[in-house]
Order: sequence, then structure tokens, then C-alpha cells
Amino acid sequence: MDGEPPRRLVRALGERYGESAAAGWLGRLPGAVAEAVGAHGLATERVIAPGGRSSLLLLVRRPDGSPAALKIAPPFAAPAEERAALAHWNGWGAVELLDRAEPPVDGALLLERLHPEMSLRSLPEAKALLEAAGTVRRLWVEPPGDHPFETVAERTARRAEPLRAAATADGTLAPLVSAALTAREELCGAPSPESFLLHGAFTQGKVLAGDRAPWLAVGPSPLVGERAYDLARLVPDRVEDLVASASGPSSARRRVTRLADYLDLDAERLRGWTVFRAVESAVRNGHAGRRQDAELLLEFAGWL
Repeated sequence: MDGEPPRRLVRALGERYGESAAAGWLGRLPGAVAEAVGAHGLATERVIAPGGRSSLLLLVRRPDGSPAALKIAPPFAAPAEERAALAHWNGWGAVELLDRAEPPVDGALLLERLHPEMSLRSLPEAKALLEAAGTVRRLWVEPPGDHPFETVAERTARRAEPLRAAATADGTLAPLVSAALTAREELCGAPSPESFLLHGAFTQGKVLAGDRAPWLAVGPSPLVGERAYDLARLVPDRVEDLVASASGPSSARRRVTRLADYLDLDAERLRGWTVFRAVESAVRNGHAGRRQDAELLLEFAGWL
């Protein structure tokens, strides 16, 4: 690999996984790229920057000259689970995994090339939400048998612990953290009978323009559970625009209702998961020093 990895990737890995783990993997990254490129006989074009927050993405050419994208992720970002989900979707609503028939290279995914410069965030908000809903609907399929994915209850249990610690350290967070944890306890205490394969990190920015289909999802953090959980990151998308609007609170509540109606979901369950995920994201942003992002998400959660 020529040059340095994108700064956003370096910063995000350190924030999420710790400076030591990030530095260790980044030091091995040139070798990992060379191994994957050699295994697939690829010609590299360029690294996509600013790129993602948990992986390196390169534009490449396959031996037959066809375009592709090579994604290299650290083991702590669970690339094997992403591979399993993409293989199961088989290009239906999501980017296609191109190396399914080849022996996998650790941490490497050879993917259909999309247009990374054009996500749903490039569309007007109303159109983007409709396209996002149509895309995520395709991903909600029965999970494969003996799958490796955690459940919504398991993942949110892990993520609840930092919330409790944050509320103890900063009393101003306590009311919203309490609301988020109460929502999670009620939702998990009266679980939905649904058990779908979920994207897990679905936002407008995770849907890119393609050639095979107009819009395709990328970057899943897959898990299994109810669909409302998967929509809960989409509801506060473009939160900065909502907060800047005089009708922000009512617009936020209407967005919950509109998405629930469009996708035939229980609006109250969607509202509850949105509160939990917004507060959880706010706390993570606050710990990473992104104070403005944290404050926007907390204000949004308070509206619901």
C-alpha cells in the first residue's frame, strides 16, 4: 500500500478500539493489503479517502480488468460476520461479495465496486428516506441456519453498560440515560417475535449508488432481531437539519410515524429503540470528544 491510511480511519480506530490495538493493526496493514492483492491477482488504483471508520477501502481491478473494491478490516471489527451477512444477502439490497468461491483472506472482502462519492445523503431528505426504507426492506430476510450473529438483546446489553457509567460520571445525562435504559428493558422484556437478519448500522450514508441497482447497502454490523431496531439509526439521520429547524421536535416524531407506517412496524417500538440508540450514540460521541454531535443527538432523543 502506497502512502498513509486515511486520517479518519486512524482516529476512529483509536477512539473505538483503543490506541494500542489500532496502532498494532495499522502497523500490519501494508502486509495485509499486499497479501489480499496478491491472493486475488488485483491491480490497485487508489485508496478511498476519507473512507470508512473501521476499515481501509481500495479501488482495484481484477485479473480480467473488471472494477472492484477491496475492503481490509481489523479482526476486532468482525469482518467474518460482515462476510457471512453479505454472502447470505447475495447482492439483494446490498453490495455483492465477489470472492465467495475463493479461499478468504483474513480481514479482506473483495466487493462489487459502487460509487463511494454518492450516498443517499446527496438526495433531498424526503426522497432519501423513501429510498433508504426501500433498500433496508430488502435486507430483512431470515438469517442463515447456525449463524454467527448476536441478537439485539445481546448487543444492547453490552452497550447499556457504558450508558450507566456515563450517567454516574455526569449527572446531567442521567434523565436521558434512564429513559434509554428503561426503553431497552421494556422492549427486551416484551420481545418482538421477529427474528430477521439486520444490517445493524443502517443510515443514509451506508447506502451508495451502484450500476447493478440504483442503491445498495454497505458496511453492515449484522445481528438478528426485530426490524424496528434496524431503523433506529435512520430516524435521527441528518439530525443537524432537524435541530436547526423550528419544527424539529414535531418533524422528528412525524419521521418515526412515517417510517413505521411505510414499513409496517410498531411505531412505539421504533420510538423506544430510537431513543436508546440516539442516547447510546451520543455517549460514544461525547467520549470521543465530538461534543457537538453528542449534544445534537441528546436534544433529538429528548424530543421523542
